[in-house]
Amino acid sequence: MFNSELSLRRVYWETTAGCNLRCLHCRRIDILDHVSSNEISTSQSFALIDDCAANGKPVLILSGGEPLFRRDIFEIASYASKKGLPVALSTNGTLVTKTIAEKIKGSGVYYSSVSLDGAVAETHDYFRGKGNFERALNGITHLRDAGIKLQINFTVTKKNVWELEKIYDLALALNANALYLFLLVPVGCGVKIAESDMLNKEEVEEHLKWVCKKEKASKLEVRAICAPQFYRVKAQVLNEDPRKNNRRMGCLAGINICFISHTGEVFPCGYLPITAGNIKDAPLSKIWNDSVLFQRLRDFDQLTGKCGQCLFKEACGGCRARAFYTHGNEMAEEPYCHYEPTPSPH
Repeated sequence: MFNSELSLRRVYWETTAGCNLRCLHCRRIDILDHVSSNEISTSQSFALIDDCAANGKPVLILSGGEPLFRRDIFEIASYASKKGLPVALSTNGTLVTKTIAEKIKGSGVYYSSVSLDGAVAETHDYFRGKGNFERALNGITHLRDAGIKLQINFTVTKKNVWELEKIYDLALALNANALYLFLLVPVGCGVKIAESDMLNKEEVEEHLKWVCKKEKASKLEVRAICAPQFYRVKAQVLNEDPRKNNRRMGCLAGINICFISHTGEVFPCGYLPITAGNIKDAPLSKIWNDSVLFQRLRDFDQLTGKCGQCLFKEACGGCRARAFYTHGNEMAEEPYCHYEPTPSPH
């Protein structure tokens, strides 16, 4: 049965490891140019959807790789939609033609994210390959014309942070519903560029202050993603008591979201490479409720270092993936947080 106290709100499903691009910052290291025989089958996909439908109906985000690589992706989306799940698609946009966009809409997908890692072709194509900026823009146009809500994903690095205002203006011009700004997480291919491309603590702080101002005055939804310290920065900018809201809003890995790999492994998020189980062995609902890993992530008292001492730990929580990358411990302190907390009174 669904446990409302452990509300699974969003399931990110890597439907395939296959992809037509080779992005420098991809969270995968084994990107494929074909569909793997180890991927969850159609029937296993339906069983996963049935389990989600019976346990709270979380938003199902179909991602990859590139989900359009998967031949049964429309069948999967349609089945999930008919079961009452809100279905979204995370795509690089380059394979979206007018016909494909209409198929996406017809399969019940209500929302799609497209990644733009630059406001101009030179920057985007540096990360994603020559010509892919224009291909992504064409895909976005087709999605909008098909009546699908649009979210622009932008991974913030030293190479493109100066384009924030430009990408914001571009998102407005594209009539996007949201602009999600991801801080680079050192995982997969992203490890190779982490040292050169990740913002330092001070730069992260300034970036999040910018997001805070934009969020307040924006004509579209602007969110800082993989940057849980945003909620600490926001509370400080607004001069709010950090204990005002003890609901976790920052890192939701294993708390309100999870990630399923193309082989069925369940992770707290797509950037934290510690498995909680496999849906081929147990239903997602059982893994979600019983996983020792998830229970540990939900216990904020197990946070260590600065995060463990911080008055904002319940709202923020620090990025568990960056903590794991730096310290080898998913409960360690967030290494890219500038804040030095005063120890919590006992």
